[in-house]
Amino acid sequence: MRRGWKMALSWGLRCCRRVLSWVPVLVIVLVVLWSYYAYVFELCLVIYLIFYHAIFVFFTWTYWKSIFTLPQQPNQKFHLSYSDKERYENEERPEIQKQMLIDMAKKLPVYTRTGSGAVRFCDRCHLIKPDRCHHCSVCAMCVLKMDHHCPWVNNCIGFSNYKFFLQFLAYSVLYCLYIATTVFNYFIKYWRGELPSVRSKFHVLFLLFVACMFFVSLVILFGYHCWLVSRNKTTLEAFCTPVFTSGPEKNGFNLGFIKNIQQVFGDNKKFWLIPIGSSPGDGHSFPMRSMNESQNPLLANEEPWEENEDENRDYPEVSSSLAVETET
Repeated sequence: MRRGWKMALSWGLRCCRRVLSWVPVLVIVLVVLWSYYAYVFELCLVIYLIFYHAIFVFFTWTYWKSIFTLPQQPNQKFHLSYSDKERYENEERPEIQKQMLIDMAKKLPVYTRTGSGAVRFCDRCHLIKPDRCHHCSVCAMCVLKMDHHCPWVNNCIGFSNYKFFLQFLAYSVLYCLYIATTVFNYFIKYWRGELPSVRSKFHVLFLLFVACMFFVSLVILFGYHCWLVSRNKTTLEAFCTPVFTSGPEKNGFNLGFIKNIQQVFGDNKKFWLIPIGSSPGDGHSFPMRSMNESQNPLLANEEPWEENEDENRDYPEVSSSLAVETET
C-alpha cells in the first residue's frame, strides 16, 4: 500500500514538473501575442507593418522550430546490445566491465575522453557517448552535440536544433530592435502629451520598455553564442575543456572562422537565414583540429563515418589499458 502511494506521488510530481516546464514558454508566447496586438491593432503603424510581419514570421518560425525539433540521440551502434547489456549488468567484476566497453569503443569513431582519460560511458542510457554528446538530466537522455537545456523553449539545444536556436536569437534581437525604433517616435508624442488615447499611451510605454529590456538581454546572449560558433564550441565545452586521446585541447574542434560557421549552418549560404536543417554530418562524428588529414577521415574525405570501413586504418585504437568510467 505504501509503495503504491509512493509511485502515485512520484507520477504526480513528474506530471507537475512537465506542466511547469511549459510556463517560461507560455510567458514568451503571451508577451509576443500582446506585442503583436499592441503594435498592429492599437498603434496601427501602417507604414511599418510589411517589414514588421516579415520579421514576425521568421521570429515565430524559428521559435517554433527551437521548441518542437526533438533533440537527436545516438544511434544503436553506440548502445550496448540487449545481450551485452545483460552481461554488463550481471557482471560483478569491474575489470571485465571495463574490457567490454573498451572493446566496443575500438569499433566506434570516438576521440574524446573524460577528465581522467577514460572512455565516456553513460550508465543511464547504457551507451558509449559519441564526441560532444552529453546526458541531459531534464530530458533524461543523451543528446548529440548538446549545448544546454533551455527553459525558454522547454527543449534541449543540440545538434538537431542549434541552428534554429541561433536564428531564433537573431530574429528576436531584430524583432525587439525594430519595435523599439519604430515605437520611439510615438513615445516622444506620449512624453509631450500628444497622444489622446489613454489605452495607446499604455501600449506605447510598455512596448518600448519590454522591447528594450528583452533587446539588452538577448543581444548579450546572441553575442555569446556568436563567439561560440566562431570558435566551434558548445556552451558545455566553453565551461569544461574537452579531453581527447592526446589530452585536453581548448580548440580541438576549431577549424577556422568560415569552416566553424559552416559546421552549424552548412555550406549553402542561401539556407543560413532560413530555419531549415542544413548542418553537415549526422551529429556522431566531427572534424577535429588535433588530428591531421591522414589520421582523420572526416578532414581528408569530408564523408560521414561508415561502419564497414577499415577501422584499423582510419581510426586510432583505444588502448586496452585505458580505464573506463561513467560520465553524465
